[in-house]
Amino acid sequence: MKALDELTFDNRFARLGDAFSTHVLPEPLDEPRLVVASAAAMALLDLDPAVAETPVFAELFGGHKLWAEAQPRAMVYSGHQFGGYTPQLGDGRGLLLGEVYNQAGEHWDLHLKGAGMTPYSRMGDGRAVLRSSIREFLASEALHALGIPTSRALCVIGSSTPVWREKQERGAMVLRLAPSHIRFGHFEYFYYTQKPEQLAELAEHVLNLHYPECREQPEPYLAMFREIVERNAEMIAKWQAYGFCHGVMNTDNMSILGITFDFGPFAFLDDFDAHFICNHSDHEGRYSFSNQVPIGQWNLSALAQALTPFISVDALKEALGLYLPLYQAHYLDLMRRRLGLTTAEEDDQKLVERLLKLMQNSGVDYTLFFRRLGDESAALAVSRLRDDFVDLAGFDAWAEQYKARVARDGDDSETQRRERMHAVNPLYILRNYLAQNAIAAAESGDYSEVRRLHEVLNNPFEEQAGMEQYAQRPPDWGKHLEISCSS
Repeated sequence: MKALDELTFDNRFARLGDAFSTHVLPEPLDEPRLVVASAAAMALLDLDPAVAETPVFAELFGGHKLWAEAQPRAMVYSGHQFGGYTPQLGDGRGLLLGEVYNQAGEHWDLHLKGAGMTPYSRMGDGRAVLRSSIREFLASEALHALGIPTSRALCVIGSSTPVWREKQERGAMVLRLAPSHIRFGHFEYFYYTQKPEQLAELAEHVLNLHYPECREQPEPYLAMFREIVERNAEMIAKWQAYGFCHGVMNTDNMSILGITFDFGPFAFLDDFDAHFICNHSDHEGRYSFSNQVPIGQWNLSALAQALTPFISVDALKEALGLYLPLYQAHYLDLMRRRLGLTTAEEDDQKLVERLLKLMQNSGVDYTLFFRRLGDESAALAVSRLRDDFVDLAGFDAWAEQYKARVARDGDDSETQRRERMHAVNPLYILRNYLAQNAIAAAESGDYSEVRRLHEVLNNPFEEQAGMEQYAQRPPDWGKHLEISCSS
C-alpha cells in the first residue's frame, strides 16, 4: 500500500492543451476536516486506508496542498440541458487534479468537486455544499456495490467555509474517481464550435486510451460508438432494474465510458412509480424514471451528431438501432434473475410488466418486494406479499402465473433459491430519507451516521446484524423529500 506522497501521475488529458481545459488552482476550504472516506475507492489508488485519518489527507483534498506532479485543469465542454443546447459549459466547480496510475496499470482521474471558481463557473461561486457532497459520495459507492457502472468517490472533506444557497450552508469537497471525465458534451463543444482539428484530437484521445480494442476493427470510430451505445444500454438497464433515478440526464452529464456520472437530485424508488420525478426542478418530467430509457437514446443521438465527421450517418443510425434491443436484453436478463428465474421464456417480459403494473397501483415498496420474494418458496412468498396489493384478484392471477413459471424453471431447494435471489436483490439501498438523516447529523458536526450508512451500503445484499433500521420502508415524510439541482 502507498502513502499519499507515493502516487504516480500521468496527466494525459492535460497534455491535450489549453483548447481542452484551463489551468486553475483549487480554492482552499477553511478548517478542512474528514467527513467520510471509502477504503474501497482508496484501494484503486493503492492507498493505505489509514492515511485518511492524517491531517495532510484533509489538506490535500480540501484544496490546501497539491502534489508537485498534479496539473489541476478545468475542462471545457457544452451540452443539451433539458433538451436545449448550451454552447459552453465546463467544470464550473470542479477540477481534474491529475491522472494517477496504480500498480495494476489502471489510470484514475482525481477530480475535486467544489474546488472553487473557474472560467466556466457562469455566475456561480464554484463551491459545493456538505449535503450534496455527502449525497454524491454515498450514491457513487452504493451504486458500485450494486454492480451498476459508476464513477467512484474517495472522500468528502467538510469545512467551516460559508456557502449561500437557499440558506447559508457549509462548503465541502468530494474527490471522485473515474478512468475518464470526458462527456458527450466534450464532443458537442468542438463539433458545434466548428473546430475539426480539436474534435479529431479528442476522438483519437478517447479511442486510443479508452477503446483501444476498437483499433482492430475496420472502422474504429464506428466500433467505438457501438461500444458506447452498448455500455449506456446496459447501464440504464441496471438503473431501471434497481429503481435508480438520475434526475439530470443532460448530455454534459453523460460519460463517454457509459458510467453513472454527475450525481445531483438522484433518488432510488421507494414505492414503485414509473412516472416518478426525483428532480424538484424538472417541471415537465423530462427525466422521470420511465423516460430514462428514451432519453438515453436521445443523448446517444446527440453524440452521434457530433461524430458525423468520422462516421457515416447511415452507420450511426444503424448503431443507434442497437440501443433498445440491447437495453431490453440486459433489463430482462436482470429482472429474470430478480424473480429467481434461471431460464428464458417468451412471455417473461409480460410477466414483469404485469407485476410492475400491479405494484404501480398499490404503492408497493420496490426493493423490499423483490427481497421478500426470495425469502422462501415461491408459493409461501407470494402468499405473504399478497396483502401489500390493492388489486387482490389481479395479484392472485399474477401469482399463479409466477408459481407455474418457477415450477417450469427448474427444481432447486429453498436454500438455493434464497441464496440466488438474495445475491441480486439488495436489502439495503440509499433511500433519500436515510441520506437526509446522515446529512442532518453531519451538518451538526456528527459524521458517525454518514460513515455507518456508507458501511451498510457497501454490502447491500447481505443482512447485517443490528442494522434493521436501514432495511425499513421510509416514514411518510421520507417519501416526499424534494431534491433540487442546487448544490
